Amino acid sequence: MGQDSILQADFQSVFFAKVVRRELYLKLMLTFEQFLHDAAGKGGAVNLMFEERLFGLVEILHRVADMFMAEHVPYELIGGMAVAAQMEQVDRDAVMLTRDVDVMIHRSDLERVKESAARHGFHFRHTAGLDMLLYGEEKKAVKGVHLVFSGECVKANQAPNPPIAPERITLYGKEVSVVPVVDLVRMKLNAFRDKDRVHVRAMDEIGLITPEVEGKLSAELRSRLQHVRETE
Repeated sequence: MGQDSILQADFQSVFFAKVVRRELYLKLMLTFEQFLHDAAGKGGAVNLMFEERLFGLVEILHRVADMFMAEHVPYELIGGMAVAAQMEQVDRDAVMLTRDVDVMIHRSDLERVKESAARHGFHFRHTAGLDMLLYGEEKKAVKGVHLVFSGECVKANQAPNPPIAPERITLYGKEVSVVPVVDLVRMKLNAFRDKDRVHVRAMDEIGLITPEVEGKLSAELRSRLQHVRETE
């Protein structure tokens, strides 16, 4: 196969992968096996690790969102999945895969969440200083729903987490409560780990960090944002 043919094949693989991923968003109720079968039937190229991980994360997110809604527990999707949700509204192809699902609730609702978890197929676990919900027989913390608490500091030198005041966003076929962009940017700049800076840059590149959002940041966080823009 010549070089031009190889490049054309690579282009077609990327194109079909994007088409298949869009269809995944519309068909989340399919099993992963059904999704692969449909993709193969349409000649689509699939990044198995990416799509399977995304499929699993979205399924868990939808389940926990249903639980919070049924139990009348206020919550916000935060972290990498919130970045994906907000970026999805602007540029679906720019969405990055994240490792887990992070949700913010009120500390006062924790006992109610623990008590109701089993009714919805989850079980509560506290390990290594983290509170989380695991679905079914899952035991790996990395596959859990990590719980963070509004008004509390993740680390002593960080500002408290914001109040819960979510936006309702349709994410992969289901409406979920998502942290507003300005609070998401504040949390990412506040944490300022490598992955947080990557998320900030990605949101900035597609125009999510508008002058209005930037104007609501503290002087210190604006300085960190400028650092990301200049060095990342």
